[in-house]
Amino acid sequence: MGLRGRNARPLSKREPFDPSEEKPWQKTYLPREEKVIIFIESLTITSGASAGTRLKLRPWQKKFIREIYKTKKENKGKNAKTIRQVRTAVLCMGRKNGKTQLAACLALCHLCGPEAESRGEVYACANDRFQAGKIFNEMEAIILRNKWLDSRTNISRHRKDIEDLENGSLYCTLTAEAKTKMGLSPSFVVYDELGQARDRELYDAMDSAMGARENPLLLVISTQAASSAAPMSQLIDYGLKLESGDIPRDPSFHLTLYAADEDCDPWDIKSWRKANPALGDFRSLEDVRRLAQQAQRIPAQENAFRNLILNQRCATEARFMEPSAWRRCSGEVEIPVGASVYAGLDLGSTRDLSSFVIAYQHPEDKIIHVKNFTWVPGDLKEKGDQDGAPYESWAREGLVFAAGRTTDPRMIAEKICEVNEVNPIQQLAFDRWRVGEIKREFDSIGVKIPLLEHGQGYKDMSPAVDCVERMVVTEMLRHGGDPVLTWCANNAVISRDPAGGRKFNKSASAYTSKIDALVAMAMALSAMLVKSQQMEKKFDVEALIG
Repeated sequence: MGLRGRNARPLSKREPFDPSEEKPWQKTYLPREEKVIIFIESLTITSGASAGTRLKLRPWQKKFIREIYKTKKENKGKNAKTIRQVRTAVLCMGRKNGKTQLAACLALCHLCGPEAESRGEVYACANDRFQAGKIFNEMEAIILRNKWLDSRTNISRHRKDIEDLENGSLYCTLTAEAKTKMGLSPSFVVYDELGQARDRELYDAMDSAMGARENPLLLVISTQAASSAAPMSQLIDYGLKLESGDIPRDPSFHLTLYAADEDCDPWDIKSWRKANPALGDFRSLEDVRRLAQQAQRIPAQENAFRNLILNQRCATEARFMEPSAWRRCSGEVEIPVGASVYAGLDLGSTRDLSSFVIAYQHPEDKIIHVKNFTWVPGDLKEKGDQDGAPYESWAREGLVFAAGRTTDPRMIAEKICEVNEVNPIQQLAFDRWRVGEIKREFDSIGVKIPLLEHGQGYKDMSPAVDCVERMVVTEMLRHGGDPVLTWCANNAVISRDPAGGRKFNKSASAYTSKIDALVAMAMALSAMLVKSQQMEKKFDVEALIG
């Protein structure tokens, strides 16, 4: 014991640490959050023009630290104690705003500083080993620059872990690639770039493992994800709902979000500043200006600029529609009992998703309200990991149906008939794929539902795609913020034929290829369009086709 990796010197040649030496942050009268700030500002900068000087936190960094480390008295009398309320903290901002250095400093604070506890377990989580190594490398550099830290720690470069020899705490790196993450008892976890995670397995493993500690903290520092179904997006949406009062107060959760407005001018410096708190400081303004100029000249780079620099929720590749436009159609869905509806059915294979969507046009304001029903076959967790979607959570909330090992056409037919009893279906648009099985089930049940054949090629899908786009852009659609529909809409990618016709391209859809609910919705609107052209007095044709 004592050697710390290749070319390291033994402990005997390092200055011994003195546990009795009081540090500036150890003064008992200081609030907990101020101790953290003082600890970080006692550390030495390791690189750049300021190398060798003391680290100086910016006001926005201090504000974040004060928010997550502030305390509250619990109980009264002899049992009174002061605890930190926040257990999960999310800091979301554009790239290159010093998140690695801040994460490394906070990890050291929990390993060796004022937040350290006896035999604590500090973990840095990332999506791959290279990403995980960034925080470790920064921590190692800080330790070697600060003699008192160097004297009390043992570093293993090969394993990328650090041991505090005074309190017995251990820092380790973990990746989503690791085969096992069980048996851990973390006191502090920092998850770097959760926005790029394909699933939430590592996040959930660490979150659930913190129960053995009295006052643990899970910190997520990342840019936004591309999809609303991504784990990072779910955390941000939860935080925004807390801020707006849409859900009850949760003092254990904190969100700090730096992002440009959805409808901003992406080339305006004001938009850049909203997503980059360090812009013009240690985030180079000239670099952002260069990236903006490239994105203006090369349209294919615009979405990457929006996601990585403006910290907007959008994929780095082109999508069918802007997520902000879709979200503006999230108003409440109102389909009166007894009202006639149109429907679309995208029937998948026995091992794939199937979606059934109904559409109703309000006779007064002409707004179309849609409701989605989706079936997921197979093991929900395994399928969710594969598709990058929280099927288990959606099933518990009644947003999708668990279809068992394979999708049973009878199950879908029964649901369609059930809906038909409440809202008579005027026309059900269907693809020829496996529809014979549904027809046989309808005959077996004894229900007659008008069917409209609807192909998936350019001829039939082009007017359907145009209709969806127009309804969304003009905000004539209400989907109620349905997470499944929203996920599919965010995944959608369009392909064109030489004549300019458009269709949804499942094979090219980004993040995952699942767009079934959106396809079913487009077919329902298409069925309404076809019928409305025949019965102009009942439906607003102009609103549908422009």
